[in-house]
Amino acid sequence: MNKPLRPAEHAEHLLLEAILNQEYAPGSALPAERVLATTLGVTRPTLRETLQRLSSKGWITISQGKPTRVNDYLNNGGLALLGSMLSYGKGLSTSMVEHLLQMRSIMLPGIARLAAGNDSAAISDYLKKMPDVDQTPLDFAEYDWALQSLVVTLSGNPVFRFMFNDFTPIYHGIGELYFQDPLARQNSLAFYQELVLSLEQGEDRVEQCVKNAMETSITIWKSRRKDGI
Repeated sequence: MNKPLRPAEHAEHLLLEAILNQEYAPGSALPAERVLATTLGVTRPTLRETLQRLSSKGWITISQGKPTRVNDYLNNGGLALLGSMLSYGKGLSTSMVEHLLQMRSIMLPGIARLAAGNDSAAISDYLKKMPDVDQTPLDFAEYDWALQSLVVTLSGNPVFRFMFNDFTPIYHGIGELYFQDPLARQNSLAFYQELVLSLEQGEDRVEQCVKNAMETSITIWKSRRKDGI
C-alpha cells in the first residue's frame, strides 16, 4: 500500500499539478500565502515548507517582499525538474508526453547500439521470453520496460541510467494504456522479433531497428490520443 503523504508532500503534489495544468503558468505570481494555504488546505508553516521544497527544485522563485513566481521551467529546467514532473504524471499534458517519447526515440537507438556492442547475447537471451499476443497490456508494459532498462544498463553509461530512471514513473502510467491497443502489441512483437535478427547483423542494424520501432510507437500513441482513447 502507498504510504500516506505528509501535509507538505500533499501540498507539493497539488501545487505541482496546478503548475503543470497551467493554473499557475510560467512567469505568473502565486496567490498570497494566506490564500494559497487555504486553497491547498494546509497551514501557513506547512505551505512555507512546501514552497521551499519547490524553490530548491527550481520550480519557483521566492523573493523577500515580492510575490513568489513560477519559473520558466520549460526553457530553464533540468533533470531535477524532469524527475519531479514525471512523478506527477497526471499533470502532464498530451504534448509533453509526446515530447518525452520523442526524446526516447532519439536517445534509445544510440543506447541500444552501445548495448549490442557490449553484450548482444544478454539482449538475445531476454528476447527469448517475449510475451504472447494474448497476454495482458500490463504484461506487455512490464516486459517492454524491462527490455529498455536492460539495454540502458548494458550501454555501460550510468548517466543514461539516471535519465531513464526519471522516465520510469511516466512509462508505467502510459505503458499499460498504450498496450491496450492490439496494434501496439502487434507492433512491439514484430519489433522484438526483428531485434533478434538485428542483433545477429551488427550494431548498425540494431540502431536502425530500435529507431524504427520508437518512431512507430509515437505514431500509434498520437493516433490513440486523436481518437480520444
